[in-house]
Amino acid sequence: MENKVKKNLEHRAESMGMTDRILEVVVPTETEIEIRKGVRKEVERRVFPGYILVNMIMDEDSWYVVRNTPGVTGFVGMGNKPTALTQAEVDQIMKRIESDQPKVKVSFAVGEHVRITGGPFTEFSGLVNEIYPDRGKARIMVSFFNRETPVEVDLVQLDRE
Repeated sequence: MENKVKKNLEHRAESMGMTDRILEVVVPTETEIEIRKGVRKEVERRVFPGYILVNMIMDEDSWYVVRNTPGVTGFVGMGNKPTALTQAEVDQIMKRIESDQPKVKVSFAVGEHVRITGGPFTEFSGLVNEIYPDRGKARIMVSFFNRETPVEVDLVQLDRE
C-alpha cells in the first residue's frame, strides 16, 4: 500500500507541477536476515508500516496535493497539519535504511534453549545467556565436561530446540 501511495504522490506532484516543492517521497525499508528451518533468507521490511516520508516545502498548494492524494488517510502531528521531522531524525532514519549491513532478526529470547547449527560448536545445545543484535551474535552457555562454558555464536548459526 505504501508503495502505491508513493507512486500516486510522485505522479500527482509531477502532473501538477509541484516537483519543486514536493522534493522526495520515501517508503523507509531495511533488509533483514530471517532464519526459518535453518534457511537464511534476506527480507525487505518496512521501518514504519503504513507510513511514508515526504520531503517538501510546506505551503498551501503542496499541502493540498499531499493530503488529497489517493491512499493518504492521515498525518503524524497535531490536528490536520503534519509535524516536521528534525534533521537529526531524518539523518537517523536515512542511516538505518541505507545501511549495507542487513539486520538479523532475533527469533529467540534470553533463557531459551537453542541448537548451534554452524561453526566449531555445530550440534551443541545450550541456553541463550545474552543477545547482541547490533553485532549479530549471542552468548550461549554450552555444557563441556559437565561445566557450563560461555560461547559467542553468530545468530544465523542458531536454531530453536
